[in-house]
Amino acid sequence: MVVYLDHAATTPLRAQARDAWLAAHETLGNASSVHGAGQAARRLLEDARDAVARALGCEPIEVVFTSGGTESINLAVKGLWLAGDAAAPIVLPDGEHHATMDAVAWLSSRWNAAIRPVPLDAVGRIDAVAFADALPGAGLATALVANNEVGTRNDPAGLAAAAREACVPLHLDAVAALGTVPLDFASWRGAGAGAHGLLAMSVSGHKVGAPVGTGALVVSRHAHLTPLAHGGGQQRGLRAGTPDVAGAAALAAALEVAERERESETARLEALRDRLISGIRSLVPSAVILGDLRDRLPGNVHVLFPGTIGETLLFLFDTAGIAVSTGSACQAGVAEPSHVVLALGRDADDARAVLRLTLGRTSTDADVDAFLAALPEVHRRGSAARAGRAGRP
Repeated sequence: MVVYLDHAATTPLRAQARDAWLAAHETLGNASSVHGAGQAARRLLEDARDAVARALGCEPIEVVFTSGGTESINLAVKGLWLAGDAAAPIVLPDGEHHATMDAVAWLSSRWNAAIRPVPLDAVGRIDAVAFADALPGAGLATALVANNEVGTRNDPAGLAAAAREACVPLHLDAVAALGTVPLDFASWRGAGAGAHGLLAMSVSGHKVGAPVGTGALVVSRHAHLTPLAHGGGQQRGLRAGTPDVAGAAALAAALEVAERERESETARLEALRDRLISGIRSLVPSAVILGDLRDRLPGNVHVLFPGTIGETLLFLFDTAGIAVSTGSACQAGVAEPSHVVLALGRDADDARAVLRLTLGRTSTDADVDAFLAALPEVHRRGSAARAGRAGRP
């Protein structure tokens, strides 16, 4: 039995989502067809859209179903910027998810988009003053609701207000926050925002127990967004293609359960998280917990083990039957120093010596016990391996 402490990467499929997906496949018809079978599929799709809108605090018409967070982010970032002034820069905080960073990098290389970086503070929070200062004249701003590595929560309402005041379109990446942070697109957007301020918010289904390949992008009815795929004009013309009715139904089912359980599950995960942090500090006094210790995602523990290599620790834990993450990007199988840890002002050695432990709805006290039982030997062997590598000629 694997002790799974990587729920931020993906979390187990919920029974409710599986059942909704299978039930939807019993309905024959393309939701774009006008005959009875097609309209039955359309009713399932629109019921799912209504449920997702309730969970995200937006209007049903603003929900665009996608294949997940990466597609949602690309559609928002590229689509909003391409629909605006091509000479206007993009405000990009340090430490964003690679889907956002790579989408912005593509706009920079392909369309010569200028980039205005915004620093993070020592716990991984976007510097609100620097963010506001970078906005005037920008064509797009993007920001995380909560950092997907260190777990620190940002102030989405404050970021949206700053973008609204500067008349700059804003995209919020809520992938890591979904299911653990109350999301309220309409409230964050504010009254009378029009075509400025918060215009898009991305989420991914498999982070809350929906199938991989499901997700959504909230797009304000006031947004001007260039679609990346063209075809039948489905979903307001923003995402062409035959709608995935079963995927939408499964996403809606997972979100409904996640929202219903969110408050009680948050309290449970915070207790497990705090016990895990306390145990790590007791067993390895040199360990450093990164991120905001209080205002963070409830299941996130991002820990720096000085004098080790995170990848080595990962493999040692894996051989002990415990799944964790290094917290660093893995591009084409090549481990890199965590760009988020570097953005905190840490050096490259520190950025290679981190683990991200993330708890989820199937996590138990026994999982925490198993990790803490394995930690001393894994840390001893990991430290020895690092020392041996440093001593090589």
